[in-house]
Amino acid sequence: MHTCKWKRTKSHFGLPLVLAAVACVAMVSGDVIVCPAGASPNVRLAAREVRRYVYLRTGKLLRIVPRVSHATGIVLRVDPALSPQQFRLKTRGGSLMISGGSDVAVLYGAYRFAEKLGVRFYLHGDVIPDERIAYALPHLNETATPLFTIRGIQPFHDFPEGPDWWDQDDYLAYVEQLPKMRMNFLGLHCYPEGGVGPEPLVWIGSPSDCDERGGVKFSYPSAWANTTKGTWGYAPVATSEFAGGAALLFAQDGYGNYSQTGLMPRPATPTESNELFRRVGEMMRIVFSRAKQLGVKTCVGTETPLTIPTVVRERLKALGRDPGDPNTVQEIYEGIFMRISRACPVDYYWLWTPEDWTWGGNSKQRLDATTSDIRAALAALQCLGNPFVLATCGWVLGPQNDRTALDRILPKTSPMSCINRQVGHDPVEPAFADIAGRPKWAIPWMENDPMLTQPQPWVARMRYDAADARRLGCTGLLGIHWRTKAMMLNVSALSAAAWDQSWVPANFFAKSWKPQMTKDGAVGGNAAVFTEPVTGTEEVGVYQTVRYDMDGYRLSVPNGTYRVRLQFNEPFHDAIGKRVFGVRLQGKTVIDTLDVFKEVGRNKALDYVFHDIEVSADPLRIEFVRQVEFPCIAGIVIEGRTNTGTAFSRKINCGGGKVEGYEADTVVGAIPSAGKDRGMPDADFYKDFARANFGAGVAVAAAAIMASVDGLNMPKVTDWITGPGGILPNGVPWETVQKQFAFVESFAKLRSRVRGAGNLERFDYWLNTYRAVKAIARVGCLRAELDRAAAALKNETDTSKRKQLASDALVSRVAIARAWEELMTYQAAACDTPGELGTIANFEMQSRRTMHTLDAYDNEITAALERPLPLDAAPSNHYAGATRIVVPTVRTQARKGESLALRVAILDNLPASEAYLCLRPLGKGQFQRIELRHLGRAVYQATLPAAQEDFEYYIVARTADGKKLLWPATAPKTNQTVIVD
Repeated sequence: MHTCKWKRTKSHFGLPLVLAAVACVAMVSGDVIVCPAGASPNVRLAAREVRRYVYLRTGKLLRIVPRVSHATGIVLRVDPALSPQQFRLKTRGGSLMISGGSDVAVLYGAYRFAEKLGVRFYLHGDVIPDERIAYALPHLNETATPLFTIRGIQPFHDFPEGPDWWDQDDYLAYVEQLPKMRMNFLGLHCYPEGGVGPEPLVWIGSPSDCDERGGVKFSYPSAWANTTKGTWGYAPVATSEFAGGAALLFAQDGYGNYSQTGLMPRPATPTESNELFRRVGEMMRIVFSRAKQLGVKTCVGTETPLTIPTVVRERLKALGRDPGDPNTVQEIYEGIFMRISRACPVDYYWLWTPEDWTWGGNSKQRLDATTSDIRAALAALQCLGNPFVLATCGWVLGPQNDRTALDRILPKTSPMSCINRQVGHDPVEPAFADIAGRPKWAIPWMENDPMLTQPQPWVARMRYDAADARRLGCTGLLGIHWRTKAMMLNVSALSAAAWDQSWVPANFFAKSWKPQMTKDGAVGGNAAVFTEPVTGTEEVGVYQTVRYDMDGYRLSVPNGTYRVRLQFNEPFHDAIGKRVFGVRLQGKTVIDTLDVFKEVGRNKALDYVFHDIEVSADPLRIEFVRQVEFPCIAGIVIEGRTNTGTAFSRKINCGGGKVEGYEADTVVGAIPSAGKDRGMPDADFYKDFARANFGAGVAVAAAAIMASVDGLNMPKVTDWITGPGGILPNGVPWETVQKQFAFVESFAKLRSRVRGAGNLERFDYWLNTYRAVKAIARVGCLRAELDRAAAALKNETDTSKRKQLASDALVSRVAIARAWEELMTYQAAACDTPGELGTIANFEMQSRRTMHTLDAYDNEITAALERPLPLDAAPSNHYAGATRIVVPTVRTQARKGESLALRVAILDNLPASEAYLCLRPLGKGQFQRIELRHLGRAVYQATLPAAQEDFEYYIVARTADGKKLLWPATAPKTNQTVIVD
């Protein structure tokens, strides 16, 4: 027995957190871990995890024993007195008891103990502080119970930043991290045919085409995102053409999920189509089986009403079946569910509500179609013996006129859930409060897709939405996202808030406590700003900002009769038929098949005026009818007299701020775009994060900087233009814009104070991430500068003057090439996961190619100069960042007999002179050297022997100029560890 004084602070769970042993107070020592004989696999795993993290933090490798004759040590046990997800850490006599109401809860307790040692868990992996501590058991007495029964993630397919690029090891790595964060759910969405689909996660077909193992005999071409296929604004691009050294991170030109190897861009034959579904089914079987072992619930699903692929529909018709008949739909659902239950069993299947219910109303026919579809799915499940539970999810909880409508249709065992509207800018759906007697899962956005390529720290919002979900009586809390490490702040905040909300203001849970909402404005959509001059108007500033992809506007005006002027401009497309839409005013069609470019061309004002528009009790309603691509509007002017004879005028600058007598655009139900958005206190979270990731020396200062750009305080430099995360042109001079990024330099100044190789590596990740977002802004300003120069060139007819203007434009063109190299170098330097590889692909495949951010005016410039562009107008592929080792997928657990294959990138312009991995059993023996095999460019592979016991490893590389690199950065003192169970 000895005493030791422990420094304590408040963790993001609101519980005491032990950071370091610095002196003496009442502690007990114990050098064994007691795991009872006959314990379940999860309790045995918990014992090994305790041993792992004690070893990593202290260097001491404890023994695991089935019992102990004296009362010292760490004892793990299931305690029936606790509820199934409840755990307790309690020091008693000379032992620390880690108990739980189930074996999964014991596992939760083990990970909580690791947090007491200073370890932090994120979706992409663990963070082990650099500074080791002396081994001793803390005096603890805490019991934890989750605030939500279901807690987890909803990673979204359809972009390379998300699970489209996750291989089996990625899925397993993330599934095995979920219990560490005390999360227990993984849900996936599958797009059917149309748009981005069909995706290969869910097969759609007849039961007769599914074999006993879940293989399929008839299918259709499906695919996930890959670099050989265009989708959502991504153009096919060979990875060797990626700039700034980013190409080095890819071993081959065609890159995608490994299940698509040899089948990209998509299967070409029926046999290949069947094979892809087989591969995906086998991958998900392994993933979902592992999830089940760890107490993680799984879910997949499609949208309702069901979209039956064209080839399947034609086959049904050839067999005399009507694809629209409810009996046929039920049969197809039986095929879907049979295949899932045989190939990759899940706990839930969710049907996603129609996306157009988000903003618009719904006809009785549409609701009836959805109701019929749900009943067909329920009947299909019943015919198969209910192998899993049907749930609903989607863009909204239910139709606009009654968000709770599906509550009267579904059995009470079916969970109802939905994501927040307005890509997360709206709070949790308030109609959850009106539903009782069933599971209800709220799904805040941990990031939104319009800003997918830039940092999106939403810690204060995550806390708010978690508290709001609890206030509304939700039993589940999930987060929608694509990226993993880039979202570590938000994932951590949301997972912690599912267990502790001690930071919530006392009055929050009062029913009347609601965020301030706007009363009128745009119904959905996104804003975009363009800098090219617009002709045909004196109100140029109004026409340079647009709102696009909206459902309409609801505008509050006094009852009266008005003249309504709708102001249009085509700022993007340069061909007929690229954007076509209709307009309804007060429920009446006033414009049909409008193609602005066809009418007046690009960047020219086009107005339509409608007289004698009457407004009575309801708002003035403007609706847009999508026909080809996204509707788009620049301004709205309402002028006339109220019913009392008073003159009235109102002008809205669609997509923009207040300008030239026009009011700023707003969105129905949105929080005003200023400040931190809705939020909760977050200073404690950021201090804990900075201390664990960067060390105590810079924790306070780094936390303050990171918190200062949380939420809407992070400059927005990207948006949905042709797809997610497109770089926004910005006509504001760079000298003004760069002031928004003063936080980057402030953060950089802290670097010299960071101590420890691991702390420095983690700090550099965020520094490069911040530098990358600043570089995006720089590219946006240069693109606007190039737009202006090109516009001047276009309007000049004198040959000599055109040459001078072309020379001026060339200066901007070369400058943007240099800025692009800088951006891609920073992005490569901050690349550690498949999601960040996807971000690189987004920049190169969308902003650079589809949007032509660099080369939009190359033809005009070269024609005016009468010579080709100089070589320096092309971005270099040279990597100018620090040489480093990248391991995109980090497994921390393996099954006995499993052989891990590690992909490793040694990021340098020249091949490494040597590269190898050092491996040994955990905490003992000599290291075995395993050479890395070169796959291509800077990418290597190491294949580890079949695992038989817990082990540790590190990677060594020597660059061509003799520099020695290590991964992890703390090796060989603190290495990467893997538990084998």
